[in-house]
Amino acid sequence: MLYWGLNTLSSKLQHLLPQHLLSSFAGLLANCRIPWLKNRLIQYFIWRYPIKLEEALITDPYQYGNFNELFTRHLNPEVRPIAAGIHDLISPADGQISQIGKIQQGQIFQAKGRHFTVQNLLGNNSKEAEIFKDGAFLTIYLAPENYHRVHMPLDGHLSQMIYIPGRLFSVNAKTVDCISNLFARNERVIALFNTSIGRVAIVLVGAMIVGSIETIWAGTITPPRKQSIHTWNYDNPIYLKRGEEMGHFKLGSTVILLFERETTVWDPNLTTTHAIHMGQRIGVFKPDRW
Repeated sequence: MLYWGLNTLSSKLQHLLPQHLLSSFAGLLANCRIPWLKNRLIQYFIWRYPIKLEEALITDPYQYGNFNELFTRHLNPEVRPIAAGIHDLISPADGQISQIGKIQQGQIFQAKGRHFTVQNLLGNNSKEAEIFKDGAFLTIYLAPENYHRVHMPLDGHLSQMIYIPGRLFSVNAKTVDCISNLFARNERVIALFNTSIGRVAIVLVGAMIVGSIETIWAGTITPPRKQSIHTWNYDNPIYLKRGEEMGHFKLGSTVILLFERETTVWDPNLTTTHAIHMGQRIGVFKPDRW
């Protein structure tokens, strides 16, 4: 009871904090190249979190020009092999499974009896929401120590990108348990792909202290933070292969995958709180779509 009470108090305090101002300040610090300051930030970070720098291309933390370069570090490709099965779906990121399952009549399970709608997540885009109404979803939480680049779960042509402004609540498990519609309220960038199994959405969700969300085709999407929904349509779609990088976070956050109805079968060994790595098999294309 005390644990739940403290979590509730923490979530209520987040409503009062100047979320965007704090995140902007964090972004300035993370980009700072003053040697003594950036080294102090890096030193604290690797003391506070179990960073696996032995997996990175650059293993010396002080060779990074600023904190963000460490946070968005590239990995040695050999440490994240891509699942070999021709019909395998792969994890787009390192992290922990927050939730996994089916979308029930347009509702996505968040935590502890809380749900949010696909339509709200997609910025009230009813046309796209209908496509995923009874599909499948996977929510991955990226902890501070995780690798923060996001990759393609399967081959796809980018057809549209949507920026949706919003709050910047924390996305850790404690907050997700307490704040309703959290992922549909936070700032986010949605990439919509056409694939061999239909439409696929990759949703990059912002959070408290997240300094930036970037994609490989458009660069920095936020900041600066916009006040309205922005949509980019791609008449000559960009093609990305399974395992290719599609974007990254500078601090934070959460990735949500959406698939159409009857296109995927999740790996039965994957459960909530299960740790996963980019490239790992998370499921397969459903046989009747092969």
